[in-house]
Amino acid sequence: MRVVSGICKGRPLKAVPGSTTRPTTDKVKEALFNMIGPYFNGGIGLDLFAGSGGLGIEALSRGLDKAIFIDREKVAIQTIHDNLKACKFEDKAEVYRNDAERALKALIKREISFDYIFLDPPYKKQQLISLMEQMDEQKLIKNGGVIICEHSHDVVLPQSVGKCTQIKHEKYGIIAITIYSKNSDE
Repeated sequence: MRVVSGICKGRPLKAVPGSTTRPTTDKVKEALFNMIGPYFNGGIGLDLFAGSGGLGIEALSRGLDKAIFIDREKVAIQTIHDNLKACKFEDKAEVYRNDAERALKALIKREISFDYIFLDPPYKKQQLISLMEQMDEQKLIKNGGVIICEHSHDVVLPQSVGKCTQIKHEKYGIIAITIYSKNSDE
């Protein structure tokens, strides 16, 4: 596992010990960022089921100003901290140990909205649609913002969720990427 592109290109990243997380492969990561970027002029991102932090760190390497990383597993949180330190991104990141629902409630209270949201929940416990509905209703995604969903290839997501419309869908073996963009609130 490594950073694929940007200012930390080639930097190795630690994987979360054990078998509870499956890191996004370099091939899928490269394809995903080519669909949404591949580089950014600032912005803020949310890596909600962060695991090793690979997606959020890749986004920071490609120009995002800040990213918030959330995972409920203690070993994942330590891995994220280690990877942020290796990339010297500690000052561009916030890391929280929490489950997705409680984390979203905390973010809503802070009135934060994101340019990019990465959703890569455990495949057996997918809750992508309900999470996107909540993010849309609570304005956690900015107008024109992008939600990137990584999921099992056999999961079919709707063309739209709230004010978010599907703009891309690709399959990579057993993995699929579905990308939504938020339409204007007006």
